[in-house]
Amino acid sequence: MMRFIRSIVILTVIALSIFYFTEQQNFMANEEELIQVNRSLKEKSNLLEIKSVPVISEEIDLFECIGQSNELLLERLGEPLRKDPSAYKYEWWIYKQSKGYLQFGILNNEIVTVFGTGMEMNGKPLQIGQMYDELDEEFSFEDEVTYREGLSSYTFRLTKEDLMMRPLMKVSENVFAQLYFDTITKKLSSIRVLSADILLMHRPYEIVYRGDLPQKPDLTESEWKNVEKGMEQQVFDLTNVIRKRHNIPILEWEETVSGVAFNHSKDMAKNNYFSHYKLNGDGLKERLATKDVFYVSAGENIAAQYTDAPAAIEGWLNSESHREALLNKEYTHLGVGVYRLYYTQNFLEQPY
Repeated sequence: MMRFIRSIVILTVIALSIFYFTEQQNFMANEEELIQVNRSLKEKSNLLEIKSVPVISEEIDLFECIGQSNELLLERLGEPLRKDPSAYKYEWWIYKQSKGYLQFGILNNEIVTVFGTGMEMNGKPLQIGQMYDELDEEFSFEDEVTYREGLSSYTFRLTKEDLMMRPLMKVSENVFAQLYFDTITKKLSSIRVLSADILLMHRPYEIVYRGDLPQKPDLTESEWKNVEKGMEQQVFDLTNVIRKRHNIPILEWEETVSGVAFNHSKDMAKNNYFSHYKLNGDGLKERLATKDVFYVSAGENIAAQYTDAPAAIEGWLNSESHREALLNKEYTHLGVGVYRLYYTQNFLEQPY
């Protein structure tokens, strides 16, 4: 039985309380192996200098849109394809473009975060597909990044793995960028830009802080159901974005299999375990059989305690065994089930 541990160590320094916070660890596994992914963060004293600002499409500035009104999106990109609630108060506005996929987080009619991938972004120094070494040489990724607000201070600490997979950069005093890299190809896979408040609410890294952390919202059962449905669609969309990037046929949504995947995610969460096998020993084969699902071959990826769907997808992409399922040319259909922060992908090869 796997337990997720949250620890806080309290120190007293010059009459002020300094806290060390470790967020819940993230886990992912494919059919045969369990891989634990640790997380952390770090700071940088100098702000990121953008020589020529990257843009999302020709109309939207990737970094400078944070803090702007959602009217900017309506004016320049039109109505979103979908509006998905998140587990962090804001609402995701989903845009699909011929060159990319975009999620804008909207809170109180203001853009507070954006996730973008799959596109050829115009403008340097950041561009999807750029090599890690090239960007590291220019920005000198560091293992500590600090944010201060009044008397409060927050230092994000990054592990070596964090530095390779998702270094953090300070764009301005209260705007940060997470760069997600495909560590197999060593290329930039996606970019997340977010305000300091949202970063602190996500808590994707270890934090040493003085002051208070923003509280995560306490969602009702009904609110969680809507969040879960949105994350299922995002996992599906992003899987196909990745497959398209690698010139692999995209997958079709399989509703029945999505139900099978959801039941497994829920069972893991409710019974506090993390495995491809239920506590009674049933695996993917048995779970699909209960719904009379016909297939030639099948595979499964699972993950737990990732911040959201984009983070889970990038985690799977950075494991050779999990990316095999993501990029398997034989698979034709996909079912996705998300319960709270437990994620399950069930891949199928079905004859047409």
